[in-house]
Amino acid sequence: MMFTVLRGLPQTALLVRAKVVLQDKKTYIYSKPPKERIGPGKSLIAMSVFALTLLAPAGWILHHIPEYRKRPRSPPDDAPTNSIM
Repeated sequence: MMFTVLRGLPQTALLVRAKVVLQDKKTYIYSKPPKERIGPGKSLIAMSVFALTLLAPAGWILHHIPEYRKRPRSPPDDAPTNSIM
């Protein structure tokens, strides 16, 4: 019985420590009203730029897969070469 109590003790100590750290961090958080309002137009432009930035490279690769398949394969870098060094 004593062993089971001692096994749970470190977990309890970690939870208490986490609670203290979280309480300590909350004291530094503060907020003010925004200086400028961001309208729906600016939000739409920002989200469009993010989407384009993420999806454009993937779209380029998917569009050019047939060209990549037609290219001859290059030999691996670790393959022995025929040249004399």
